[in-house]
Amino acid sequence: MTIDPRALSFDTAAAQYAANRPSYPPALLDAVEELAGRPLAGARVADIGAGTGIATTLLRERGADVIAVEPGPGMAAEFRRALPDVPLVRGDGNALPLADASRDLITYAQSWHWTDPARSVPEALRVLRPDGALAVWWNTDAQDVAWIVAQNERVAEHCGVDPPTSSRPDDARAAELAGFAGLRVGRRQVRWSRTVPLDIHLANVSSHSAFLVLDPASTEAFVTEERTRLRELFPDEKVEETYVVDLLVARKATAPS
Repeated sequence: MTIDPRALSFDTAAAQYAANRPSYPPALLDAVEELAGRPLAGARVADIGAGTGIATTLLRERGADVIAVEPGPGMAAEFRRALPDVPLVRGDGNALPLADASRDLITYAQSWHWTDPARSVPEALRVLRPDGALAVWWNTDAQDVAWIVAQNERVAEHCGVDPPTSSRPDDARAAELAGFAGLRVGRRQVRWSRTVPLDIHLANVSSHSAFLVLDPASTEAFVTEERTRLRELFPDEKVEETYVVDLLVARKATAPS
């Protein structure tokens, strides 16, 4: 397996990731079913880049028959602790360790961007049954909430990365960026929020790859300063995080009769 080192950086913080990263709202799973054209109950699903099992858990709760694929040993260990009875195989989206035409749905929650679409799209189509679907999604920060925008700018400056753009690509451009050109693609954007203690919010922020590749002392300094700033905004130390889940679902063509 050839895997982006930033993706494997999550292995060093797998427990932190599992404890503090946000899940996804029920409306997202509703949208997956709508765009995939079938219920999740009874569907044979492969959750790729499954991490600690956040999305896998939700898929199983909807009645899906799920197998997980995860490249990182630390994340896989956390997954097995959380979901010991779910099949888990080591691998990545560029070379799926799954049989041809064996799955109704393939999902990538927060993990599609670690793949090479020139390889991962053909792999997904190989594994999908006729009229199966490939669903990819990301929890993205709401860019109309002033304190979130300001925090993202501080994170970008500290980590030496580009901050999120305030505008989102239109549906056609989003499909193109995902590598879905030529496929039947549907898109939904689902807004939701969660309220968490300040410490969980800060642990969530610092569990992103931009921080995991930094010196721990640098991350600790940022978190200390950020805690002071956010206590002024949230004196009760309860932080409302607002997200927009950006979902793309590509359908495989039905086999000719």
